[in-house]
Amino acid sequence: MTPQQFRLWRRTLGLKQKDAADRLGLKKRMIQYYEKGNRDGRPVEIPKSIRLACYALSKGIGDFDGQTTVPLPPETASEID
Repeated sequence: MTPQQFRLWRRTLGLKQKDAADRLGLKKRMIQYYEKGNRDGRPVEIPKSIRLACYALSKGIGDFDGQTTVPLPPETASEID
C-alpha cells in the first residue's frame, strides 16, 4: 500500500486523520507519516497488520476475536456505504 493509496482509503471512508488513527489503534502522527511516506526524511512502510486492518474496516469489520468478526457499529458502518 502506497502513501497515496492509504490516503485514498481514508478519504474514501470519509475519515479524518484522527478518526483513522482511532480506528486503527494508532496515534494521529503515524497516519501523517503513512500518508507522507516518510518520517524525518526516512521512508516509512505501512505494516502488513495496518494494511489488513484497513481492508477489514473498508469491509465493515470492526474487530475479530480469532473466530468471528464483529461488525462496525451501525452509525459507523453507514458512513462507509
